Amino acid sequence: MTFHFGILCFPGVQQLDLTGPYEVFASARNATVHLVWKDLKPIRSATGLVLMPDTTFADAPSFDVLCIPGGRGVNALLHDEEVLSFVREKAAAARFVTAVCTGSLVLGRAGLLTGRRATTHWNSMDFLPRLGATPVEERVVQDGSVITAGGVTAGIDFGLAVVAELMGNDEAQTIQLSLEYAPAPPFNSGTPATAPRSILDAARARMAASRREREVLLS
Repeated sequence: MTFHFGILCFPGVQQLDLTGPYEVFASARNATVHLVWKDLKPIRSATGLVLMPDTTFADAPSFDVLCIPGGRGVNALLHDEEVLSFVREKAAAARFVTAVCTGSLVLGRAGLLTGRRATTHWNSMDFLPRLGATPVEERVVQDGSVITAGGVTAGIDFGLAVVAELMGNDEAQTIQLSLEYAPAPPFNSGTPATAPRSILDAARARMAASRREREVLLS
């Protein structure tokens, strides 16, 4: 049996939101990963890496897993009815509907988080209740068939959790070992709770413009 993973690939996507889960999914046995967008033109990520979609909305098959990454490009999707309709359509047939980082906001805007527990990037957690979700500050949150991940690097944890659900713990652990995923960060500044105040303020300032735009879009 082949498992089909569909990852939305859009302008301004945070590349590690996409490539972290992609690496895990593509390393699984009997897996096909589709990078899906409206057309097949090259896409520039939020940090400049160029990505190539390989499947259009029109040609996309049904997916076992639908995954929406985040990034500053999410803002443009929040009122893009073509994207939201596609997400709703594919979610209806998927075994798991998932998101990484601020991709959760797209699921919420599509009406797929109503009454669900969910997570997202720490700087957007307060938007989840506006979209009908109950925010949970965890790396990976599963509520039935909906699985969401926190910010950026949580996408690797998330990818392993999804593979474990589909294929079992042994397959997920084999991929983890193959990727030598044993994080040991050099600093303890990975969450607002552990980062020095000056670092937290600097990070918030860096993300302020995108957040202001999101405030308007989700008001």
